[in-house]
Amino acid sequence: MATTPELQDRPRVLVVGGGYVGLYVALKLQKKIANAGGIVTLVDPLPYMTYQPFLPEVAGGNIEARHAVVSHRQHLKQTELIQGSVTSIDHANRTAVVAPADGGPHIEVPYFDIVVSAGAITRTFPIKGLADKGIGLKTIEEAVALRNKVLERIEAASTITDPAARAKALTFVVVGGGFAGIECITEMEDLARAAVRNNPRIKQEEVRFVLVEAMGRIMPEVTAPQAEWVVEHLRSRGIEVLLNTSLDSAEGALKLINLPDKTLAQEFEADTLVWTAGVQANPMIRSSDFPLEPRGRVRVLPDLRISGDEGIVENAWAAGDIAAVPDLSGSGLPDGTCVPNAQHALRQAKRLAKNLWASRWDKPLKDYKHKNLGAVAGFGEWKGVANINLIGRIGLKGPLAWLAHRGYHGMAMPTVERKVRVIMGWILAFFMGRDTTQLIDLDNPRGAFVAAATPAPKPAAAPVAAPAAPEASAGAAKPGSAAATSVDPKQSVTADAK
Repeated sequence: MATTPELQDRPRVLVVGGGYVGLYVALKLQKKIANAGGIVTLVDPLPYMTYQPFLPEVAGGNIEARHAVVSHRQHLKQTELIQGSVTSIDHANRTAVVAPADGGPHIEVPYFDIVVSAGAITRTFPIKGLADKGIGLKTIEEAVALRNKVLERIEAASTITDPAARAKALTFVVVGGGFAGIECITEMEDLARAAVRNNPRIKQEEVRFVLVEAMGRIMPEVTAPQAEWVVEHLRSRGIEVLLNTSLDSAEGALKLINLPDKTLAQEFEADTLVWTAGVQANPMIRSSDFPLEPRGRVRVLPDLRISGDEGIVENAWAAGDIAAVPDLSGSGLPDGTCVPNAQHALRQAKRLAKNLWASRWDKPLKDYKHKNLGAVAGFGEWKGVANINLIGRIGLKGPLAWLAHRGYHGMAMPTVERKVRVIMGWILAFFMGRDTTQLIDLDNPRGAFVAAATPAPKPAAAPVAAPAAPEASAGAAKPGSAAATSVDPKQSVTADAK
């Protein structure tokens, strides 16, 4: 049974999800709604927004993990925050049920307007062993764990003498040839090179990186010539690029198959398997009464109001990866909707906030229309590719593309405070180099204390020596033997009596 905690008793704008859209909607509306006598309430299981384009650089050790996230508490001073997950939405009765992150009783939250901005989650397939062996790159925790995994495996391999075990430790596989996968494997490779330079027991040629992509090309966001250049660039760095190849099994050794005939391509062992093969709309939206399209996204109009076959759903809005937003510029996905990326989510959030506020005063709403400015990607220090649509299409690669990548994302990072932290970190790294310090036992921080607080086991008692066997001969005893030792008769009698 859901309970009602001490929430503010004011007309509520409920924001479901605190990512790009949720954070910016709350930022833009919190003061206006509060001044009008209402309250903005944001619900998210995490206490921060993650700037996902920076996750590869966090995994590569170029950005401090805390600087790639934006604290809700610190920046949403006039927003009511609930750390938890929305489990169901009953828009007909204007209520949502929230499961608190601490596992407490479910909370029933009433609202007047709702903004659905729960984003997307990693999309996986039923591949044997993937859930046990793989790791994604969708959260800041995954990026930190991946960085430490690369450093730990290189350090461990330096003392492994078995060739097969050593090769397994030094093999790193990334599945997915989109932006996330390419940036991830190149940042990891840069990090590995820096770590190997500091370890004389490992040679660069021992470290193996493999990129697996099911399609015949990588990075659909850039032009075909640029994508071909990226493949050449990866291979020049020793990264194996396997196109038209799929992961068939991760149980034991990794089994890769050719597409479309599904014949065996390669089979080998690897300790590190990263999955970046796409995303899907957050499945929480299925527990609502909102209209969905075939891919599981909320159906919305260009003005970002939720709308179905029966017309507009009043006081309901959606944007970002969880929404099928029509792309009026004509450069979106094949189904005519916007590409799910940070560029669109950020701008949709600003338009949604303006339209929601305008709807309160019966003012006309404006459609979301934004021409894609292009795409930028970083492949490690001073390496990258960019496709910029400003005055015509400008294609960049190498250092200029890397600078464009950092310039764009440095400015797109939410809040001035976080921009400064990220840029200052880049400046320090430029002069002091990449930090390859491995942080261990983050998944078991109490391990050292528990070991210190646990009494050491008592040492086992020394074994008692068995008495010597008597001499077979009845002759004279050897000097120093028990028989040759003078014994006091009284002591002997006493000992016998005892």
